[in-house]
Amino acid sequence: MRSPARALLIIALVVGVIATAWPASASARDDYADHRLQAGIDALVARPDGPPGVIAVVQRGDRRLVFRAGVSNLKTGAPMLPWLHMRIASTAKAYSGGVALSLVEEGVMSLDDTVGELLPWTNPDWHAVTLAQALHHTSGIPDVLDSTAFIDAVIASPHDAPSPRKLLSYLRHEDLRFPPDSAYEYSNSDNIVVGLMAKAATGERYEQLLARIVTEPLGLANTTLPRGVPMPTPFMHGYQWKGHRPPDDVTNFLASGWSWASGGIVSTPLDQNRFIRGYIGRQLFDATTQQAQFIFVDGGSEPTGPGQNRAGLAVFRYRTRCGVVFGHTGNTSGFTQFMAATRSGRRSAVVSVNRQITPTTLPDLFVDLRDVFERAVCSARA
Repeated sequence: MRSPARALLIIALVVGVIATAWPASASARDDYADHRLQAGIDALVARPDGPPGVIAVVQRGDRRLVFRAGVSNLKTGAPMLPWLHMRIASTAKAYSGGVALSLVEEGVMSLDDTVGELLPWTNPDWHAVTLAQALHHTSGIPDVLDSTAFIDAVIASPHDAPSPRKLLSYLRHEDLRFPPDSAYEYSNSDNIVVGLMAKAATGERYEQLLARIVTEPLGLANTTLPRGVPMPTPFMHGYQWKGHRPPDDVTNFLASGWSWASGGIVSTPLDQNRFIRGYIGRQLFDATTQQAQFIFVDGGSEPTGPGQNRAGLAVFRYRTRCGVVFGHTGNTSGFTQFMAATRSGRRSAVVSVNRQITPTTLPDLFVDLRDVFERAVCSARA
């Protein structure tokens, strides 16, 4: 039989563990989650194979916090700052969703509009694909990144991108991978199709639609979709290396037009935070349209986001240990991105890294990066 003193000691130890794992007061929980996020970022940069820098913007209601480690420029040692421009990679797909779903709400487009109706010059095998299926990555349209002709063209002329229509021409002889809606397969071609369908439906260039429908209403003054290589100043440098130091500065390796609506946008961590809060918080379209957007199927973002991933229309649901958020990830030469918000849009997290980190190229490092994504979510939801 345990003595009263021993029982009290056990109770005290248990209570101490619980208090350490999940502080009792709201303020203490905030501090604990914020400390864990900063510690995770510090540890990621400190790894021998870690990225030069990481920055996270977390917002809880009106309170916005910035966490950072490392540098944005290896030559100057300049820090990671939330107003530095960067390539946002595939998180740009959410912006194409903002354009398309806003046009759907206005009645200019329908989720049932087909590729054949709006883009009749494409491969006839694609013509039955709908706008919804392209946004959902259930279209079966092959990924342009799997095209040898496309890769050869990029290598031959990385600084001179073709027209958006030309991007799809590299796939003109490629039939669907599977019947539409029969499977999920992440495809960069899908959002090029979405951008071209929006242009065909309105007669406006996608870049103009992006500004009119998304960036201007949300006040994203530092978000653009350029065609060429140069980055607006000031910017964070993107780096890449494999088994050697110093790393290569690949910030201006590739013209944005090569990924266009699928990943060519340039923005800042602050603008990314404003965007995801507005996108998920229904500032671009109403709850009815969002209900159609939030039909989720098995499928992950690229790279994989935190927790359990499910795919909606140009958005992913991440079910983490700290709760559910909605957003997108992305990676491109020199950069890896994550952004997410709660359904109200009131709590948000953005993580930006100036190195491309994927589960296939750097699996061990990616495990730690994905943990940082989840810690950012936990800080946002603290």
